[in-house]
Amino acid sequence: MHSFRFVHTADIHLDSPLRGLAGHDGTAVELIRGATREALVALVTRTIEEESSFLLIAGDLYDGDWRDYQTGLFFVGQMGRLREAGIPVFLIYGNHDAKSQITRHLHLPKNVVQLPSRSAGTHLIEKLGVAIHGQSFRRPKVTENVALRYPEPRAGHFNIGLLHTSLSGAEGHEHYAPCTIDHLVAKGYDYWALGHVHDPAIRHEFPHIVYPGVLQGRHIRETGPKGAMLVTVRDGTVAGVKPFQVDVVRWRVVDVPATDCHTIGDLENAMRRCIENEVSSQDDMRLLACRVRITGRSEAHGVALASQEHLLAEARAAAEGLGEERAWIERLVVATEPPTEAASFGALIETLGDVSAASVDEDLLAQLGDDIGTFVAKLDADLRRGPEDPLLRAAVHGEYGRLIELASPIALAELRRGGD
Repeated sequence: MHSFRFVHTADIHLDSPLRGLAGHDGTAVELIRGATREALVALVTRTIEEESSFLLIAGDLYDGDWRDYQTGLFFVGQMGRLREAGIPVFLIYGNHDAKSQITRHLHLPKNVVQLPSRSAGTHLIEKLGVAIHGQSFRRPKVTENVALRYPEPRAGHFNIGLLHTSLSGAEGHEHYAPCTIDHLVAKGYDYWALGHVHDPAIRHEFPHIVYPGVLQGRHIRETGPKGAMLVTVRDGTVAGVKPFQVDVVRWRVVDVPATDCHTIGDLENAMRRCIENEVSSQDDMRLLACRVRITGRSEAHGVALASQEHLLAEARAAAEGLGEERAWIERLVVATEPPTEAASFGALIETLGDVSAASVDEDLLAQLGDDIGTFVAKLDADLRRGPEDPLLRAAVHGEYGRLIELASPIALAELRRGGD
């Protein structure tokens, strides 16, 4: 029996529109915009370096119809690199790039084999004793168990099933081509190369049923290392399945404990430390795309709520200070809570009144309109034009109910410190 290696990838989503980048520019943002392409380049390079016998793509190569031909031309160019290296490619289409989704077509290099969509097909690599079975999606929503109709395994061959499926249902993923692990095991193949689920997982061994995960994380729900699987076969048996990373941007949630913070300065310092620690913990130079999340019970709860835009700017400044391609802040979330001793301040809360009631009290809002309106009218025109501070913006726009909601936690925090 032959020994060989192959690479299994899926869910490349080439040129997928990335979220949260509108209105941002700079080197880091440009790197994020081109991340799916750069990850594909890295995949092809690694496939060649590993002297892989072939490459499998288990669906969702594209993210739907192309905006122009450049997406297809880029893929053709990378497949041309594999052709020069003598490496064939076998692919199926999934729900995002089903035959009916792609309206532009280009002739692919001769080393690329697209398995059919009308029924499952088989391609043999006789010199390796390999049989690759698979079926592309004809339409985006395939709800039947197509694996049941896959061909029987070829005797004397290492049999691979190429399938885009949610199995019996994966959390956060649509139920496409659903089937069970038992269905796949019963088929008698040696390796099932799956796609659709974006987290890498080996769901079964002997036979191996494997998800490589998404090639490049594209948003904050796709955190952590991303890449493909390198599979080693010896004497007709899987000898190893090794994940390797090719992502050029890595998404990460950076939690900032605010338990010991009392002022906005404390929060700024805590954020800076956490961002720096996250970057320094990386063992490579990948860009970290981060969501900063301030957590915990904290004396600075009210200040944090009222200063989110300022804190976001400070977090981005901290990231920029580490270098252009080290960290980028996607968003800041304040998830703090008032300190537990807030319950002892019942009289204080009663004095301030119920916030939800006050924010809709017509008499109170009218009085605020008179008093704050007079104050706002005296402000410099530049301060009144697009203020970033949420308190000032609410005052300028006459959103007095919102102003009460923002100011109350700050007042409680300040009065609590005064009571101490």
